[in-house]
Amino acid sequence: MGARSSFSSNHSVVPEPQEYDRNRISRVTSHEFQKEHQPFRTPESNVKVPEYIAPEANVFTYTKDIVGNPLTKLQHYLISLFPIAQWILHYNFKWLYGDLVAGVTVGVVLVPQSMSYAQLAGLPAQYGLYSSFVGVFIYSFFATSKDVSIGPVAVMSMQVGKVIARVQDKFGNEYSAPEIATFLSLICGGISAAIGLLRLGFIVEFISMPAVMGFMSGSAFNIIVGQVPGLLGYGSKVNTRVAAYKVVIDSLKALPKTNVNAAFGLVPLFILYLWKFSCGFLSNRYPRKKMWFFYVEQLRNVIVIVVATAISWGIVHPQLKQFKGPLNKFKPTIQTIGVVPSGLKNVGVMTVPQGILGAMASEIPVSTIILLLEHIAISKSFGRINDYKVVPDQELIAIGFNNLIGTFFNAYPATGSFSRSALKAKCGVRTPLAGIFTGGVVLLALYCLTSSFYYIPKATLSAIIIHAVSDLITSYKVTWNLWEINPIDCGIFLIAVIITIFASIEDGIYFAIAASAAVLLFRVAKPTGQFLGRIRVAEVVNPSIVFTDERSISTDESADVEIQQVLSRDSYNAADSKAKYKSGKESPLTADQLLVTNPQIKFHSRWVPLSKQSINDDIDVLPPPEGVIVFRPLQSFVYPNSSTLTDDISDEAKRTTRRGKPYNEGSQGDRPWNDPGPLRWRLPFLKKTEKEVTSLSEPVKPLLRIVHLDFSCVAGIDATSVQALVDLRRALNIYADREVEFHFSGIHSPWIRRALLKAGFGTYGETELVSDKTFVNIAVPDKTDLENSAYYAAVSTDTPFFHLEIPDY
Repeated sequence: MGARSSFSSNHSVVPEPQEYDRNRISRVTSHEFQKEHQPFRTPESNVKVPEYIAPEANVFTYTKDIVGNPLTKLQHYLISLFPIAQWILHYNFKWLYGDLVAGVTVGVVLVPQSMSYAQLAGLPAQYGLYSSFVGVFIYSFFATSKDVSIGPVAVMSMQVGKVIARVQDKFGNEYSAPEIATFLSLICGGISAAIGLLRLGFIVEFISMPAVMGFMSGSAFNIIVGQVPGLLGYGSKVNTRVAAYKVVIDSLKALPKTNVNAAFGLVPLFILYLWKFSCGFLSNRYPRKKMWFFYVEQLRNVIVIVVATAISWGIVHPQLKQFKGPLNKFKPTIQTIGVVPSGLKNVGVMTVPQGILGAMASEIPVSTIILLLEHIAISKSFGRINDYKVVPDQELIAIGFNNLIGTFFNAYPATGSFSRSALKAKCGVRTPLAGIFTGGVVLLALYCLTSSFYYIPKATLSAIIIHAVSDLITSYKVTWNLWEINPIDCGIFLIAVIITIFASIEDGIYFAIAASAAVLLFRVAKPTGQFLGRIRVAEVVNPSIVFTDERSISTDESADVEIQQVLSRDSYNAADSKAKYKSGKESPLTADQLLVTNPQIKFHSRWVPLSKQSINDDIDVLPPPEGVIVFRPLQSFVYPNSSTLTDDISDEAKRTTRRGKPYNEGSQGDRPWNDPGPLRWRLPFLKKTEKEVTSLSEPVKPLLRIVHLDFSCVAGIDATSVQALVDLRRALNIYADREVEFHFSGIHSPWIRRALLKAGFGTYGETELVSDKTFVNIAVPDKTDLENSAYYAAVSTDTPFFHLEIPDY
């Protein structure tokens, strides 16, 4: 037990540790307190353990690890900014073929999508194409993900459209839509690059997956209902910038205004879904031709656009030839996207209008969050699926520089697209260099096909948006899985969806972030811990399971096979497996009989929760020996939760042990107000309470001797938590009227060990109580030949109250 610390409630100054005397382990002090309370002394063991003194963590070593070798670390940092340098010299023709096929396929899909998303952002179609080719080009040099495709996406495009609408509603035409969109790209890109360069990408991890799913699903619903008026031909009659539920109501009211444009919206939308489901059905029906059907399915957007444009040309072109006025005054029967300048006509150095930053300052946080969250979520998802590591900080740098350089091409904010990334992965992409080929397809379209783009119906673009965005809505199966895994996460997801639909995307995102932070803080501030007891455990390999209920045995052989393969991750014979499972009246052997027939089986003491969580109810978990409390915190032991955990330990100590020095029964005034004891008198008609009745029949409780804290789940402690431990020790010493031993196990961090030592835990003091038993863990190398293997102390021998595992006591 450590020396009494001067750790107080007013300051956190730990005294200098007493000099360690190793001879004191094997002797008992002559302290009067010890003579009174510990008359028994366990004889010394004849086991000789070589001394081992663990090195102490120090600030100098920690600082040296951080700032040491600055030139080498700077070199590694600069190289890490360009991941392409690590693999480009290994590039080969097989990689080239995979990248070419994937890049061209994605490019064919990207051209119509980018024009559609530009319409969603309230920008001319060419700005979507500018954002597309810049995104895929630049990302190739900074990416750590081979699958992600950068460019305009639905959610970000809708956010850009809302920013443009709000700024122009407030300032009129002082700022043009392209200026607002490009400046937003500059700001969001700069913030993202700064976070990545400073290696602060971990902050994105604080937003949970259900929160991201919630605002993504809500945003997808907003986009779909916002495109319905354009799909039916009366887009200008409905304000799609308000809350989604209002858009639904206004769209239903405007249904009588549906016109011929609906034919170019509803029919393509029906064909897109029919095409998709037909290809999926045929690929399952004819698995050998699965890849053919896959590529045919990816052509659906292009074919629909080409056919709809051809029909539109047949209707609009004759009207255009007869029109004599300026082209911008022409109002065709079919609403088309209009003139798309050929090449890079609108590209140039961005001009920053005066005062634009203040005009859109309130929209920057949510726009940046959307940009980062969507990209990181997509890149990490595909990294897990395809077994490669994605570096979030580098991805933030990639997305940041992508948008910064995009400002020279008048691009608006671009980020990772889920649908195009999935397409890219399925096409067998090999490296991020596939983006070069995708960008080439977009540039080819910009220079060669812009005259045809004039006749693309707007309703058909709305159909493409609805078809693409519908995949972002979380299915009911995923929602049910969330409920089964964690109801709180499911609640966050559903509330985020509802807020996004009935309020706005911004409110949905802010709720998602706040909910994620609140759940995290609640779990830290309201920790869970376990009071432990003992059971005897042995491991049996390949046992025969005796079922007590015949219904436990499946009659479906395929189910048995599937279960076994999941559990063992190996192939197995169903007939052999069934031999291991018996259903009958025979009873298992007793433990003693089992040891006789199987001498290789060894039972060991293991500490498990007294609450029997995940333990068979037929097993009696024995509590610790009298006067011993074993507690395991399940989170880091830090300032938000230290008070709660120490209160739990104190309450358990008072529940299971008695006060060392009883109160004077003759003087009730000596008792404290918070423990007044039983009533000295009562009215005749009042019965004794249940607590008073049971207290008379309870056996005498033992004195508190040991508090053991298992820190195997504790990743860190701080000054506040150490102060709480010191205060707990002082309070329990007063309660027990003796020096209570504090033991620790599972300490894997040298800084936790250092903090506890500085506070006086772990070792003996000069005048304090010495334990009657000293537990030292010894270990040997993992060898079957123990005869020639030396044994060593597993942990430092100068800290007898720090253990590798919990002793049996």
